[in-house]
Amino acid sequence: MRVKRDLTSAPGGPVALTIGNFDGVHRGHQAMLARLIEAAEDLRLPPTVLTFEPHPREFFAPATAPARLSTLRSKLELFRAYGVAMTFVARFDARLASLTAGEFVTDILERRLETRWLLVGEDFRFGRGRMGDLAFLRQVTRSFSVEAMRTVAIDGERASSTAVRNALSAGDLARAAALLGRNYTITGHVAHGDKLGRSLGFPTANIPLRRVPPLTGIFAVRVHGLRNAPRVGVASVGVRPTIKAGGRPVAEVFLFDFNETIYGERITLAFLHKLRDEARYPDLESLTRQIGRDVIDAREYFAAHE
Repeated sequence: MRVKRDLTSAPGGPVALTIGNFDGVHRGHQAMLARLIEAAEDLRLPPTVLTFEPHPREFFAPATAPARLSTLRSKLELFRAYGVAMTFVARFDARLASLTAGEFVTDILERRLETRWLLVGEDFRFGRGRMGDLAFLRQVTRSFSVEAMRTVAIDGERASSTAVRNALSAGDLARAAALLGRNYTITGHVAHGDKLGRSLGFPTANIPLRRVPPLTGIFAVRVHGLRNAPRVGVASVGVRPTIKAGGRPVAEVFLFDFNETIYGERITLAFLHKLRDEARYPDLESLTRQIGRDVIDAREYFAAHE
């Protein structure tokens, strides 16, 4: 898959296009990508995605923007896995936000991206003040056809990034997995920590988190990216309130029956079951006892489910 980091590079010819933030690439997004691939094959055009970085809500209201479900890299990897040929990552800034709906159609979709077929959600809004919608697209465009993607419902609930966040926040990992079509994951590079876990008898692999995660707590996880087979363990996601006040979010995982140096390696934590919420303990001794119980609970989960 070709990735173009701005809108100044021409696609090299007409494209079949879909537009969206695609946060989490949930089952609604997957249905859009499948329809994009199908139409692109029929039209003999490259299936292309236009997405944005940062998320528009992070640009307009960073303090209240929702937690991200996926990093840009993870999102691009999923696009590639589903068969997308080209992705444009448009920097969402003041210039892009100031475009009217008409300018967005003329300058971006027609002139720069050479769109010949476009797929958008039924509630798609675009342009300054969100004045553009599906009806506007169909009214003004002359160079491409427009198709609307109907809502995808999972067990009666609309598949959406908001629904996934709500499920994760509530600790309902099974519901989140149903909406995503896979277990929720966090991917990152293992970094050096303060080595506290090792001194407590539970050495952990630490993944610093750049943003506030959509879930917190203690979890049974499966870890991918190490050697030839997945490993299992228990992970903590949060700010470690017993260790320090005002700490930054971190994901740390204690891998069962594993004792190798993995600093710098990129691993993926797949969240299978929530054991408990994050809590503050009066001292390290109390924390150590609780970690021991968490390990037992996680091992019992895997014994019962694997």
